[in-house]
Amino acid sequence: MAERSLRGTNLSWLSFESDEGVTFSERNITRYVCADGHVSELPFSVEAEVPPLWECRCGLDAKLVDGPEPELKPTKHQRTHWDMLLERRSIPELEELLEERLELLRTSRGEKPRRRSA
Repeated sequence: MAERSLRGTNLSWLSFESDEGVTFSERNITRYVCADGHVSELPFSVEAEVPPLWECRCGLDAKLVDGPEPELKPTKHQRTHWDMLLERRSIPELEELLEERLELLRTSRGEKPRRRSA
């Protein structure tokens, strides 16, 4: 039985390729510093565009040492439900709708209708 069994290779971590004939591109070591003072040194290819910001291991943004100041993207104000409602209705319209809904609620509960104060 042992004569017939096939010998397997661990293809998941073993490669039959060699480094023969492979030329690596030139590398530059770039340094990034975050606000907490952590320094990250990363190798980038000479041909690569080096990003002005890199995420530090602490989670903060690290800036490129001796590099251009990064362009910060303008952030949009996050619209709330109230903001979107005010785009569709004015305050007097909303007060009128509220009063109508409260009247419906009161009549469904069997309460007496209230008079509006002018």
